[in-house]
Amino acid sequence: MEGVAKMSASQLKSPQTSLPLCSANGIVENHWKSRIEGDYCNNGKNKLRLKGRELQSVPREIFDLSELQVLEMSPKWESCLNYKMGSVPREIGRLRALTVLNLDTNDLREIPPDIGSLENLETLTLSNNQLSCLPTEMEKLQKLQSLHLANNNLLELPVQVCQLCRLTFLDACDNKIKFIPHSICNLKYLETLLLYFNALQSLPDSICNLTRLRTLWLGNNSLRNLPVKFGHLVNLDWGRSYSSSNFEGNPLESPPAKICRGGPEEISHYFAMWQMRQNDQVNHL
Repeated sequence: MEGVAKMSASQLKSPQTSLPLCSANGIVENHWKSRIEGDYCNNGKNKLRLKGRELQSVPREIFDLSELQVLEMSPKWESCLNYKMGSVPREIGRLRALTVLNLDTNDLREIPPDIGSLENLETLTLSNNQLSCLPTEMEKLQKLQSLHLANNNLLELPVQVCQLCRLTFLDACDNKIKFIPHSICNLKYLETLLLYFNALQSLPDSICNLTRLRTLWLGNNSLRNLPVKFGHLVNLDWGRSYSSSNFEGNPLESPPAKICRGGPEEISHYFAMWQMRQNDQVNHL
């Protein structure tokens, strides 16, 4: 006990030196509680931000902080990026009060299934990692509204994502995605869908049911055709916001890129005329 009492503040800040010695009498737990702050970007919610060496060896005591609502475990805010997480501790599932979890800019290759226990999660950032898939349990995050998956190794948009019915924002840019599931139509509240810099060759017809979409980035893929009912996405804000839609960098043929830049009305007109030509050809047979 006397040795513990003499520990310096600098030792307490290093999980590698302090955790084995003083977790038994609660000193470490109190240390992490004292670092919880109000996150005024999220209505003053209880936030903890790990940084530096803490990411290299995540202190298990933080998973006892049941009041925690915002947890940042991303080195992107640091001037030095030497310390990154290679995995997420399975104890993450114990933080049931979390509404925001930032795990971007690490070296993650998988996410533990325990993340499915975070039933109050509203924002999850996983961008800039090495993920090629997501756990099935992700579909349990039914309060999730914002999901960031950019710059990973995904070959397709995970079907679990298409079960997150409350999503309004989805960023899956800069992956290797070749396939979008038909079930994307489940994301009926989606307003922003970012898919540029992937390997898409086609889009499912069901994407045309996402009538709340205001922003859709499809640039730098391999798209030759858009779905015939693409013009039904009438809330895409071409006229008032240039950045709302992006088709550049695709070998578009139907409709041509020039038509796409004109917005939903021109796309609808193009396909209406196309359908008329198809009908005329059938009638002449």
